[in-house]
Amino acid sequence: MKKIINTPNAPAPIGPYNQAVLIKDTLYISGQIPIDPSTGALVEGDIKRETKQSMENLKAILSEANMTFEDVIKASIFVKDMHQFSEINEVYGAYFNAETAPARETVEVANLPKFVNVEISMIAIK
Repeated sequence: MKKIINTPNAPAPIGPYNQAVLIKDTLYISGQIPIDPSTGALVEGDIKRETKQSMENLKAILSEANMTFEDVIKASIFVKDMHQFSEINEVYGAYFNAETAPARETVEVANLPKFVNVEISMIAIK
């Protein structure tokens, strides 16, 4: 059945959703934006720092579900400016083994929650 996954080591949901939902062996992680869970403040000003915070939030949720980035099979990256793709990709890529990296799409969007520059969601299977 459906199990809700939440951890204080990632930002609390700001709406009617949870950080992640586990169904059998599949974990669906909600989009993570660059919010520092210890302060609740947005990490701003540098796309690499913003991407790193989003990835650290995802890492905390994966950990809460006893998973790692090696278990991720699909990622979706939403960016406000595709010109920042190479910097985002550099940080994102540091979390994966290139040979076993998940499927992924990167999409430029008009706006994101709290008007951040990057949001990343994932699906993982144990």
